[in-house]
Amino acid sequence: MKRVLYTLIVTLVATSCTVYQKYSRPEVAVDNLFGAVETKDTVTIADISWREFFTDPHLQRLIEQGLTSNPDMQIAAQRVVASQAALRTAKLSFYPSFAFNPSYSLNAPFNSSSSSSYTLPVSASWEIDITGRTLNGKRSAQAAYEQSHLYRQSVQTALVSSIANTYYTLLMLDAQLEISRTTAASWKENVRIMKAMKQAGMTNEASVSQTEANSWEIDASLYDLQYDILQVENTLALLLGTTPQKFERSTIHDQKFSTALSVGIPAQLLSRRADVRSAERTLQQAFYATNIAEGAFIPSLTLGGSLGWQDQLGKAVTSPASWLVTFTARLATDIFNAGAKRANLKIAQARQQEALISFRHTLLTAGNEVNDALAKCQTARNKKDIRKHQIAALESAVNSTRQLMSHSESTYLEVLTAQQKLLSAQLSQIADSFEEIQGVIDLYHALGGGVDHTEDISTLPKRNKRN
Repeated sequence: MKRVLYTLIVTLVATSCTVYQKYSRPEVAVDNLFGAVETKDTVTIADISWREFFTDPHLQRLIEQGLTSNPDMQIAAQRVVASQAALRTAKLSFYPSFAFNPSYSLNAPFNSSSSSSYTLPVSASWEIDITGRTLNGKRSAQAAYEQSHLYRQSVQTALVSSIANTYYTLLMLDAQLEISRTTAASWKENVRIMKAMKQAGMTNEASVSQTEANSWEIDASLYDLQYDILQVENTLALLLGTTPQKFERSTIHDQKFSTALSVGIPAQLLSRRADVRSAERTLQQAFYATNIAEGAFIPSLTLGGSLGWQDQLGKAVTSPASWLVTFTARLATDIFNAGAKRANLKIAQARQQEALISFRHTLLTAGNEVNDALAKCQTARNKKDIRKHQIAALESAVNSTRQLMSHSESTYLEVLTAQQKLLSAQLSQIADSFEEIQGVIDLYHALGGGVDHTEDISTLPKRNKRN
């Protein structure tokens, strides 16, 4: 018998060592995660808070409103509350459970006197965590709680970026509308001049009609731009959790961003990107689920007992009231369920591998987003420099054709063509400015900016050192 008990104890200890393992991050490759981007510095624009990054006061007010009223942010906050309650439940699993079960019985046989009794017991049950199920469940709940905070951070990062992108889209459309209105007035003057030239015999009806058609086309584009502005304002209202309305804003020419786009080192994405950290928390939960599945092969040990008061009413002399004290120790395991346990373990291990693959893929996706955003911003800046030269050349062409026309060396149609090309270049210049701003915002988002990265450290409950 002693040999059997010794063998059982050795088996329990050896097996429990495997189910009490604590999660450690697997090796992930971060070399060249950003591609050919220079990453010697450890400073990143994600270190800047969104209030310092977006200096436009109108945009700051909109972001503050969105963080308070956006439905996704409110849902994310409720997830934190729910996961906190689940973590509290998991921690309480370490303590014994108590129950108070009073009872009363009445025995009344025929042709005999009746008797009654009552019992007032308090029972307790406590499962010794030799399988690691309780500890692994608590660690999994801790990871889920941290993941809920990371989900809220991920929502906030995306929301700040979406509000900023939508706001700057409005500024771009405002600038394009202003240029188009100025051009529309200029083309109306062109129509007047062409009609006067036709009366003077200097041009024909076809040229006048062509000029009028171009003028009407620009007038029609004004309504398209106004409709686009309305749609973007409605999108912004939805992000802010409010009704459609006009929003106060500045101009795109007033926006200034730093020319230094520092991205830091790739390893920082592991601590900054909320979605990367969330994917790792999913891996943690899968790791502890595998531990629990392994622990299912170990018998469970439950200690129990009760303490109560029993009294048979009416028989105080022959059967006085007495205390009831019981103690039990139960070691239980399933005998014919090993196949199901092995299947559950395989499922848990497969899900852990799936979570690991997803974690590594999320990290690779984050690196690609940084590379794409940086390339987008740099491309837009290069295009802006070229566009300045193009607009200067077109402005010179408009002035030159006007002067040539006065000496009968050029027709007014050449002037109109030069003006049309100038309008297209000016609109493209506004689009280039917006694309540059969008690239900066995308880079800020891709690096994990827009949240306070110390927040989850201060708000998460302190860990029990023993657990």
